[in-house]
Order: sequence, then C-alpha cells, then structure tokens
Amino acid sequence: MGLGDKLNNKAEEATGAAKEGFGKVTGDIESQAEGTSEKLQAKAKDAVDDAKDSVKGFTDGLKKDN
Repeated sequence: MGLGDKLNNKAEEATGAAKEGFGKVTGDIESQAEGTSEKLQAKAKDAVDDAKDSVKGFTDGLKKDN
C-alpha cells in the first residue's frame, strides 16, 4: 500500500518489540507476550500490504497488455 501504511506498520512493530524487550528485562511475562503479539501483528499487516501491492502490480500489467 502507501508509504504511510508501511511506516505505520514499522512503528507498530518497533513499539511491540520495545514492549517485548521491556517485558523480558522486567520479567513481566504479560508485557512480553503483548509485545510479541503486537510485533507479529504489525509484520502480518506488512505482509498483507506487500501481497496487495503484488496483486495490484499484476492486474495493472494485465490491463496494459490488453
């Protein structure tokens, strides 16, 4: 998708990683798990956005061929 979406996903991933690290350092398993979850959700969003971009590029290419 757009650059803004990519930046937002990376920011969410960084926030999750920070929370995960904080949980590890403090021994707070709940914060660690939340951080891991947030980080993985952001990575999944990024992967979905990449897939959408690929499909859009493919369909745009088909339109040009016709």
